[in-house]
Amino acid sequence: MADGLDFSIIGVDSLIGKLYEVSNDVRRRGGRAALRKAGMIIVNKAKENVAPLDDPHTPRSIKDNIALRWNGREFKQNGNIAFRIGVLHGAVLETHPDFGKNAPTPHWRLLEFGTEKMAARPFMRPAMDSSLNEVLYTFTSEYEKSLDRAIRRASKRSQPS
Repeated sequence: MADGLDFSIIGVDSLIGKLYEVSNDVRRRGGRAALRKAGMIIVNKAKENVAPLDDPHTPRSIKDNIALRWNGREFKQNGNIAFRIGVLHGAVLETHPDFGKNAPTPHWRLLEFGTEKMAARPFMRPAMDSSLNEVLYTFTSEYEKSLDRAIRRASKRSQPS
């Protein structure tokens, strides 16, 4: 049911040039921090989109369950840095006795995808689509900043006292 997003980035030649100057560990660390900041833009936009759909009279809140999580499986299998953005507790439709702040909100998928009797009112996909340019800009600028810091630190260490 989930589909990926593939795209091509043009005009980041300086960033690619800097990637060759630093070690693999530094690349991953800076990339992970930059990707987290970029992903939080989508998370915040999704929370804005779901706020009018969420019933304020119920204790369960979809907005509180939207989260960004590190994708360890992708990293272990392929070595790619990746985060997952979604609603916590998955799409479990069974009743749950918890009514706390982060209680499961299984009805999120009914809103996102709709049913045969109710039209879909998506909030996750439009969050990604509407903020894609901002996400790409944030990722490239933050990643470039972290690489610049790593290069400066490495050059300071390599200079004799």
